Order: sequence, then structure tokens, then C-alpha cells
Amino acid sequence: MAHSHSAADGNRSRLLAAFLVTAIYMVAEVVGGLLSGSLALLADAGHMLTDAAALLVALMAVQFAQRRPDKRHTFGMLRLTTLAAFVNALALLVITVLIVWEAIQRFTHPQPVAGGMMLVIAVGGLLANILSFWLLHRGSGEKNLNVRAAALHVLGDLLGSVGAIAAALIIMFTGWTPIDPILSVLVSMLVLRSGWMLIKESTHELLEGAPQHIDADKLQRSLTLNIPEVRNVHHVHLWQVGEKPVITLHVQVIPPRDHDALLQRIHHYLHENYQIEHATVQMEYQRCDGDDCDLHWIQGESHSHHGHNH
Repeated sequence: MAHSHSAADGNRSRLLAAFLVTAIYMVAEVVGGLLSGSLALLADAGHMLTDAAALLVALMAVQFAQRRPDKRHTFGMLRLTTLAAFVNALALLVITVLIVWEAIQRFTHPQPVAGGMMLVIAVGGLLANILSFWLLHRGSGEKNLNVRAAALHVLGDLLGSVGAIAAALIIMFTGWTPIDPILSVLVSMLVLRSGWMLIKESTHELLEGAPQHIDADKLQRSLTLNIPEVRNVHHVHLWQVGEKPVITLHVQVIPPRDHDALLQRIHHYLHENYQIEHATVQMEYQRCDGDDCDLHWIQGESHSHHGHNH
């Protein structure tokens, strides 16, 4: 537990630092975009707004994930992180639509753009994004869907700043202003792709989908192959809460001499091989047809009769 707490604290401080960098520079980009008349800068500021929101939501989610489970929320608030990633992705898609719409307007009614001012602000935006991305990519963040969502936002934004710099240079040297809306659309397409991936991933988790890295059929086979007493595994339900996989399953077993020890072995196997800490295992006894288990059966029978006589 100590490790996960320190990881959460690390996530929190990184998210907070990235949030402050992003929010402050977003305001600078909005002002710069309005003053220079650049849509590419406003597109970038739009991304930065969703970045800032993403980081804020991610911060709240890390905070909620620390809460202890209670009677009403028996898993705690872990699912909130997934919900945050989902809301994040939706915000990305909305912003993309708005910017593409504005770009279409710009093609029909070209606007003057102050290339020099645009360049200075775009370079500053790039540096702010590099700093945020670096902050988010250190440490245990990679596993956390939320920190990853925030890093995706910032990455899209970083590309946005590169686009804005390119547009500013072209406008300064050639005076060709349509490059501004063209680049804002290209940047939006890149962001659209990351947003869509994020929506798929978070929706899968919200709909109780099995974790991507666990194959339920393979898990059933490996349990029967690796634990001799296990004859059959069925009624497997597998889902994920936050980053934690959860499973319930029925196992048909040869009646063991030590019920608890077998149960513990099954739990240990799931934990070691699939990192499943929360498993509900229902053991079912069936008469064993194979020659290899006559001995087990007799011991099991005598053990249970012995128990009844008491």
C-alpha cells in the first residue's frame, strides 16, 4: 500500500505542476491568438483548455481514488478515474469540431494574421507543452489511464504548437494566410485520433469489459493445467475498476484434504500470473472419474464423514 500511496502522490504533484504550466500558457495563447488573428494559435489554446481541464479532472480523480471504500461505494471511487478519461475524450472531440468549423469559415473569408507575434507565442507554447509532457511522463504515470489521457492531450498540443510555428514562418516569409486554417485542421485531426482511442478504452471499462491484457479463455485453461485438483473452470466474470482487475469464477475440484490451502493456491496463482488481487472463487466438488484421483476421493470422503461425526 505504501508504494501505491507514494505513486499517487507522485502522480498528484506531476499533474498539479503540468496543470499550472498549461493553464497559465493557455491564457497567453488566447490573448495572442486574438491579437494576431491566428486560428492556429486559437486552435492550440483550445487544446490547452482541454489539457487544463483534463489535468484538473485527472487531479480530482487521483484524489478520489485515495478515498477508502464505504458501504455505498464498496470499490471506493476508483471508477471515477475512468469516467474522467471519458469526459476528457469527449471534450477533445467537441473542440476539434469547433476548430474545423472555424477553419472552413476562414477559407471563404481570409483574415489577416500577424506572423511575428504568432511565432513568438507559438514558440512559448511549444516550450510550455514540452515541460508539461516531461512532467507527466516521469514515474508511474504510464499505467494510469488518467495520467495517460492528460499526456495524450499535451502531446496533441505539442504538435499544435509545432503547426503554429510552421504557419507563422510561412506567413512571415510568403504572406500566404490560408496556411493558418489548413494547419489548424491538420492539428485537429491528430487530436481527433487520440480522443477516439481514449473514448474506446474508457467506454470498454465503463461497460464492464474484461481488461485488455487478460484472456479469459487462456486463464481458464491455465488454471486447470497448472493446479492438478482443478477439473473445470466456468462462470468466469472479469472486469476492471480503476487499474485493478477483478474476477469471479466457479471451479470444479477434486474434494481436497485442505479446502483453505487449495483456495489459497488458486488465489496465489491468479495474483502471480494475472496480477488479480480481488478474486471471488466458488469451489464445487464433483466425483472424479479418472483413476488418478481415487485416493483423493477416499481421503476427501473420510475427511468429510469425520467432520460430520463431530
